[in-house]
Amino acid sequence: MADESLLALIESQLEKDPNKTFSDLCKEALWQALCVPESVRPSPPPTPQPVPTQGVELQIAELQRQLADLEERFFAKESNRLEMMERHLTQLSQQVAQLAIMVHQTPAIQSPTPSTAVSEVVNHTVTTTYTATPPQDIDPVISRLSQYLDDF
Repeated sequence: MADESLLALIESQLEKDPNKTFSDLCKEALWQALCVPESVRPSPPPTPQPVPTQGVELQIAELQRQLADLEERFFAKESNRLEMMERHLTQLSQQVAQLAIMVHQTPAIQSPTPSTAVSEVVNHTVTTTYTATPPQDIDPVISRLSQYLDDF
């Protein structure tokens, strides 16, 4: 019998204020069942307003769209950077290859010591190897006399 009267009180309160939580309704029904005057009852906390889910869903959808846009721009930028780096690496590799060819071709011209070239043909490519001749010992007397000869 007490359960039925408690249920009736909860239903009557729910009809008066449908925004109240079940906990708040139970507390008020118990106060009424115990016949406690309203002046002595503690004031109930304000009922929280329900958050409109449609607005939140729209915000979530907008944030997801912005995140997808950001990811797309980020990956496009990184892809562009990667392509530029690959191009630079290719250019640098070509420059290093050209420098290596130049270094192998010019030692006979720029070398201060005389050298003899030995050419070798392998698979239709010419490989040139340079061997340096040892420098000759210079007599100090001759070097001093050569200065006077140059002046004369």
